[in-house]
Amino acid sequence: MARGKTAAPRRPASAGTAGASLWIWLGWALVVLLADQFTKTLILGYYHLGDATPVTGFFNIVRAHNTGAAFSFLAAAGGWQRWLFTALGVAAAIFIVWQLRAHAGQKLFCFALASILGGAVGNVLDRLVHGYVVDFLDFHWHGWHFPAFNVADSAITVGAACLILDELLRVRRAR
Repeated sequence: MARGKTAAPRRPASAGTAGASLWIWLGWALVVLLADQFTKTLILGYYHLGDATPVTGFFNIVRAHNTGAAFSFLAAAGGWQRWLFTALGVAAAIFIVWQLRAHAGQKLFCFALASILGGAVGNVLDRLVHGYVVDFLDFHWHGWHFPAFNVADSAITVGAACLILDELLRVRRAR
């Protein structure tokens, strides 16, 4: 960015479009949440902890429980992390809804936030109901396994990537 220039600030949506658009984004978050919980219910119903079904040479469906955060961070911390990550998820959800309401007309930004919202709520529900997050997507290559994850984690990752893209595009437009 050239010296003296700053990125354009986010503009709030007009009151008329904000209300209607907010419901669209909350609807998308609900779709993500339902897809996440449906797939986790299937895994819990058909797999025992540790069961795996090879699908391809690099992908398995497994049943794994994650009591920690991303990549099992703090998984062995003794139980307090369940409540910390639940509280963080609830706080993030509240902040995201506030941002969706304020910027409901910004499609990429709101798609990203709504994807993160649906995923965060899905994982919070797991922590509240089970005490752990149900993971089942296992990618591997030559004996190396990426940590198992789920639909919620995928939505959070896609949302985060879209947030980065949105910011890059916003800065580019401001030039």
